[in-house]
Amino acid sequence: MGPHKGVVHLALAAIVNACYDLWAKSRQVPLWKLLLDLSPEELVNTLDLSYLEDELTREQAIQLLKEQYKTRENRNSVLRTGYKGYDTSVGWFNFSDALIVEKTKQALDKGFTALKLKVGSDDPLRDLRRATLIRQTAGDAATIMLDANQKWNVPQALDICQRLGSINPYWIEEPTHPDDVFGHRVIAQAIAPFKVATGEHIPNKVVFKNFLQAKAMDFCQVDAVRVGGISEFLTVSLLAKKFGIPVLPHVGDMGQIHQHLVLFNHIGMGHENLFLEHIPHLRPYFVHPASIVGGYYQVPQEAGSSSDLKI
Repeated sequence: MGPHKGVVHLALAAIVNACYDLWAKSRQVPLWKLLLDLSPEELVNTLDLSYLEDELTREQAIQLLKEQYKTRENRNSVLRTGYKGYDTSVGWFNFSDALIVEKTKQALDKGFTALKLKVGSDDPLRDLRRATLIRQTAGDAATIMLDANQKWNVPQALDICQRLGSINPYWIEEPTHPDDVFGHRVIAQAIAPFKVATGEHIPNKVVFKNFLQAKAMDFCQVDAVRVGGISEFLTVSLLAKKFGIPVLPHVGDMGQIHQHLVLFNHIGMGHENLFLEHIPHLRPYFVHPASIVGGYYQVPQEAGSSSDLKI
């Protein structure tokens, strides 16, 4: 039930995210612009930095945002190009080998150059075969991520991740239990230079702080509908920026809110412009579904957070 995790925390996320949506609509601007229009002090006023003071004080957060404000004009080009997406629908776990190849070709035809494959089979050779297939189909220039969805214990992860290194993955996601800070650190150290991504199931800012302090993640996948909403997402983003860790959100919202947040992360916080996960299968349920053209999220123009559902 909580505190700061479980059903109560998810309910808080729903309320907080609805408030940001209404706030942006009241200003008649998209969420990304609402956030960019706030001063560093105004933005930090929306955040709860308690329990983070050993790593990030209010004054440090404001100073970080002020420093990035000086150069934000250099990053506004993303508003013209859109934000690059990666296709996470090419390699669902139950897909056959033939379907993986077909879906990979379709994604490449749509302009995607970054793709994600689910791994974590009972037979590691199946994972290696499927990963090799997607690499051979997409080519050496493609960016390929692997996602184990917490399947392995630490010894298994150490063995299998090393073998999967043969396809040169951009990251290996959630290689073990999402609460195991030190297990992730052991894996990250052992499989370097290959990277570990995690955060989809990390429930709050304090656990994110521990992962960052332990150097247990190379990519931070905080999700605004899994933590306590947009405010806690921004708090974790600031913390990750302080530690020099890129933020690439998990999209439990199908990318609707996060397409706004990555724009702010890049322009307002100076996070690297990388890519955002794209999962299309719930698009028909949104009034303003995220638009992907040539593998890029188009910049939302409608007021709010793009979260309105069709009735």
